[in-house]
Amino acid sequence: MTVPPRETVAFEDAPPRAAAVFHPTTRQLVIGAAVLAALAAPFVFKSFVVFQLTLVMVYGLAILGLNLLTGFNGQFSLGHSAFYGIGAYTAAILMDRLDVAYYWTLPFAGAVCFVSGFLFGLPALRLQGLYLALATFALATAMPQILKFQPLEPLTGGVQGIVILKPDPPASVPLDADQWLYYFTLAVLLVMFAGAANLVKSRTGRAIMAIRDHPIAAASMGINTALYKTLTFGVSAFYTGVAGALGAIAVQFVAPDSFTFLLSVSLLVGLVVGGVGSIPGSLFGGVFVLFVPNIAERVSTGLAGAIYGVILLLVIFVMPSGAAGFARRAVARLTRAVGPERSSR
Repeated sequence: MTVPPRETVAFEDAPPRAAAVFHPTTRQLVIGAAVLAALAAPFVFKSFVVFQLTLVMVYGLAILGLNLLTGFNGQFSLGHSAFYGIGAYTAAILMDRLDVAYYWTLPFAGAVCFVSGFLFGLPALRLQGLYLALATFALATAMPQILKFQPLEPLTGGVQGIVILKPDPPASVPLDADQWLYYFTLAVLLVMFAGAANLVKSRTGRAIMAIRDHPIAAASMGINTALYKTLTFGVSAFYTGVAGALGAIAVQFVAPDSFTFLLSVSLLVGLVVGGVGSIPGSLFGGVFVLFVPNIAERVSTGLAGAIYGVILLLVIFVMPSGAAGFARRAVARLTRAVGPERSSR
């Protein structure tokens, strides 16, 4: 029995294959709109608002550093104000004492904080949970006193701190100092956020999150938990130190009392409000850390703390998984609503 040959049909009259039409997702549209708004902000708002937006990005970068440690690696820290202060003082000392250009202070501040975080992470390997939180709390409490230490006053300025000058924009750039610093901070923010996103998606990032989810299982799979924990502590301190350097350049002043334990609590609050384990949520946490205390102060000076607490409780009640979780649910609903409309066309 022979099998008859298949009949072939030539589609001679078929039109050429059309190019694939790109339909941007809702998330891409949101990101694009946010970037365009960020680029246009300095030309829309006044100088003081531009300065505030710069500080939002600075706090968002510091919260991202804490997020890498706590949100992605599971190590609880109450001492990131110390790394923020180390980065700020490194930039201030380099600019004021050694006349180093402001943009070169960022890698120096990050490197100093990376080494400090890595060295602190070594003894912290024996500590977990609340005990690690107490160790980092001790670090945050001790840092202002160390900066006030009398033998270090010629370097740190003691209680009076260090005053630095705001950098001027290049002569060929038609921007004022606040606008230039805003765009400089935005460029650093985008680069470091992209670096954090790539780190989380990499093999190293998967190992870091595996340690967070189940350290014993991660160790049994051959992951060097001690190495990854200390490296994560160093990278987290690196991010926070760069944020501290940017904050010092923006504020033009550093003093020991600016880096107390209260700053660590504020960064932790921003982490929870923005979303634990969310990179974009860190920026929303920066918005909360900067603006909500000012709003509470405007409502009532005497009851600012109580009003701040009420606002925080309301935010947590409305967004129990943080701003990132709230945004994901909103985008998912919008996508489901837009999907049927696209398919019907």
